[in-house]
Amino acid sequence: MADVPPRSTQTSTPGSTPDIMTLLSTWGNNFTTQTHKTFTNLRAQDYIRLVVIIGAYALLRPYLMKLGAHMQMKQHQKDSQATMDGEQDGRGATAADLRGGSRRNELEKKIAIPGVDSDSEEEEKNDWGRTARLRQRKMIRDLLVKQEERLKSQRDADSDKDIEEFLVD
Repeated sequence: MADVPPRSTQTSTPGSTPDIMTLLSTWGNNFTTQTHKTFTNLRAQDYIRLVVIIGAYALLRPYLMKLGAHMQMKQHQKDSQATMDGEQDGRGATAADLRGGSRRNELEKKIAIPGVDSDSEEEEKNDWGRTARLRQRKMIRDLLVKQEERLKSQRDADSDKDIEEFLVD
């Protein structure tokens, strides 16, 4: 009986799940132990290798991101050109055309937002707050379109009232 190891207080049968706190504690202890052992056993060559790898990543990452963005833009242009060619070949309207997407984009481009110097959405891509400005411009355009529609319906109603004067019951 002396050869049997003591049972832990946590009873774990093959079908049961272990306590979450026990798992987190075990993982935390393993992480700290392994991290400590890893860095205490490093030689000078290993430190130099680590610095070179991290430095290369830090220096090359912006260029790799630009390269990826450039390749994605080329692919997008190629896809949009293929879509335009398909429309000219007579394949029919796209889904955006059928639901009125293209007309709405034309309306948005025609509406000038007061107080905005450049309405270009092709601003510098790394500009801080660009997406918030574009979102704000879109919201303002939508509000202006709704206001114009409301005014138009009000003018139509006023013209109907003018005509009702002359109608005989």
